[in-house]
Amino acid sequence: QVQLVESGGGLVQAGGSLRLSCTRSGRIFSFNFMNWYRQAPGQQRELVASITSGGSTNYADSVKGRFTISRDNAKNTVYLQMNNLKPEDTAVYLCRANLWVLGKVSDYWGQGTQVTVSS
Repeated sequence: QVQLVESGGGLVQAGGSLRLSCTRSGRIFSFNFMNWYRQAPGQQRELVASITSGGSTNYADSVKGRFTISRDNAKNTVYLQMNNLKPEDTAVYLCRANLWVLGKVSDYWGQGTQVTVSS
């Protein structure tokens, strides 16, 4: 059984920083890419950042220059370093992984971690 577990959310003042982690476990052969999404109340889920197994990254315009996605393959973990946080970054942050498991490719989601930025 594959699991994705996020951690690192919390309450921070505007201008502050947080680092989110997403750790995958289970009978995973490899990962193709992983994403961080966020969803604020009443809003659509937004793709924030992506990273491939080769290390290529991509970011939403709203977070470029402030957020950094990275991976530690030895720890099966992807991170989202969030700097200069703004109140509009407040949301539940979820990670999604596109994985090779038991001979097929599937998407898996974590449970989400709340990030709240106060003004």
